[in-house]
Amino acid sequence: MSKTKENVMIIERIDRRNYKERLAVITGGWSAERERSLLSGQAVLGALHDLGLTADIIDLRDRNELEKRLDGIQTAFLAIAGRGGEDGRLQGYLETRGINYTGSGVLASAVAMHKLRAKTIVESAGVHTLSSTAVDSTPDADDEAARIIRLLGSDVIIKPVNEGCSVGIRLPRGRDELASVLRETADSALMAETYYPGRSVSVAVLEDEDTGWVETLPPIEAVTPGRLYTQAAKQGDDECVYHCPATLPSELGLLLRKQAITAHQALGCHSYSRHDFVVTTDDQALWLEANTLPGLSHKGNLAQMAQAANVDYERLISHILRGANTDRRAHA
Repeated sequence: MSKTKENVMIIERIDRRNYKERLAVITGGWSAERERSLLSGQAVLGALHDLGLTADIIDLRDRNELEKRLDGIQTAFLAIAGRGGEDGRLQGYLETRGINYTGSGVLASAVAMHKLRAKTIVESAGVHTLSSTAVDSTPDADDEAARIIRLLGSDVIIKPVNEGCSVGIRLPRGRDELASVLRETADSALMAETYYPGRSVSVAVLEDEDTGWVETLPPIEAVTPGRLYTQAAKQGDDECVYHCPATLPSELGLLLRKQAITAHQALGCHSYSRHDFVVTTDDQALWLEANTLPGLSHKGNLAQMAQAANVDYERLISHILRGANTDRRAHA
């Protein structure tokens, strides 16, 4: 059970005496986020063992092995990220096998992974976002660069529409460099987004649909030496300092929490999600994207945010595991 009492988040550990389901941790995969997924998988497996639960670990990359090793499994703990694992395909396959799984359902996973579609949905729910457009790869790159600049201004970010962990982000300077980036990435599904210099802040949402309880963890800020919170920074390859709780004016902190919950609910996310924002120099909070399967390593953002709320790692994993028992097929 999860609840908040007197500003303290209460999440009970799974009791192994009452947990009888056969359990597997699915991790790895073939996306650009494979290494991050493997770290999450090992951390989750260790926590399950510490809770007294027995679990197999399965690498999604070997699909034939996945099919065989899921025989008899009743619940899958998804410690995986990126395409194939976070975009609804794995979730749909598990549903065809009648296997419960952690995280969001098929539709929410697919929509949240597609950044432009996700932005359309959260904007309609009243969440403030950055201006953006799909990149058209068919016209001349110089013409497309000119169109993007007319629409969004000269300072833009180019990013894949359906990758996570800041994979493939580019920050071209000026029309010539933008056109060059577009030529280099002509075969990719891309989007362009207005670039605002500001602070990179993330907010996690925890939810218990059985009780109607929904709450946010303390926001975390990532401070990097460069202009962008890159994949390398997220994976620890570049210098990055985290502040949790992030130092924010009280009204701004409340707004970020409300916007994260609104986005979580508008997208139909389940159990938990992480929402990334840019906070501009004049304290505007602009939603960037949702992550329906945030990284679960001990040093990851979600674990740090939980720790700041006095929720230890085993309790966080217990909350996520409990969420697998809800049938999401009717409402995704």
